[in-house]
Amino acid sequence: MVLVDTTVWIDFFIGKPTPQVDILELLISEGQDICVCGLVLTEVLQGVREEKQYKKIRTYFENLLFLPMTQAMHVHSAEIYRSLRKKGITIRKPIDCMIASVAIAHKVQLLHNDKDFLPIEKHCGLKTVKTKKR
Repeated sequence: MVLVDTTVWIDFFIGKPTPQVDILELLISEGQDICVCGLVLTEVLQGVREEKQYKKIRTYFENLLFLPMTQAMHVHSAEIYRSLRKKGITIRKPIDCMIASVAIAHKVQLLHNDKDFLPIEKHCGLKTVKTKKR
């Protein structure tokens, strides 16, 4: 199972060729379990401007595995942020700590294209899908 971050979904839906999109397309074609969490769902949907595309994407996400976020995961998100800050690392978007917390708690890999996840992977136990450069 793989949790796919907003960065990858946006590139996927606009047709931007990236190594992460290549992996997502492979996962889809192989019928692999692809996960979404509320944070990613919200970020992707709020950026869709056209109603027809909004409905299509919303329906698409309804068919994915949904990973809920508990109170403990919210607390863990704050702990991730604080522990990195103590090391002199500031995560630009704290929502990334929340997405990472969901992936860690549900023991799934994260497919992303966002450098904020790199220190979370290095210091906090986040497992990510490795990509090759194009």
